[in-house]
Amino acid sequence: MNTPQPSSIDENEIILGTGMGPLRFGATMDEVRTLVGEPEEIEESDDDDDFEHQAWNYHEEDYLLSLYFDREDDFRLSCIETDNPNIRLFGEAIHGKTLDEVKALMQQHGQVNPEMETMEEGAVRLSYEKSMIDLYFEEGQLLFVNFGVFINDEMEVQWPK
Repeated sequence: MNTPQPSSIDENEIILGTGMGPLRFGATMDEVRTLVGEPEEIEESDDDDDFEHQAWNYHEEDYLLSLYFDREDDFRLSCIETDNPNIRLFGEAIHGKTLDEVKALMQQHGQVNPEMETMEEGAVRLSYEKSMIDLYFEEGQLLFVNFGVFINDEMEVQWPK
């Protein structure tokens, strides 16, 4: 089955393990810059951080997009975080959905046994470790998503083909 590739950054479809829209995990900083432009802000990881990385933050009109590049992966795109209201997963808009709605959607697509954690400030994190996706809920509604490249049981990065 041939899935058409999204044509622009506005196509906010999360493809687990692969990326979002035209952004593909494994892309170089130059490739990302070509697709999305210069970030408004670049954050370097702290010295005490386990993984040395850069986060490129894009402040769009009504949302934030953060792209993470890890040093040990030659600073290739390895993780995306966004609170984009148009974010889609499995073809469905998910921003603002309830925890139960998101769990049901994930289950329909074979994503089961998530871990759930209530954060200090009351937000809830729903994590699907095998699929490398964390979904964050505040006041019962999905607020933002953090997802990354797949990692196998040997802790090796599985770059999309």
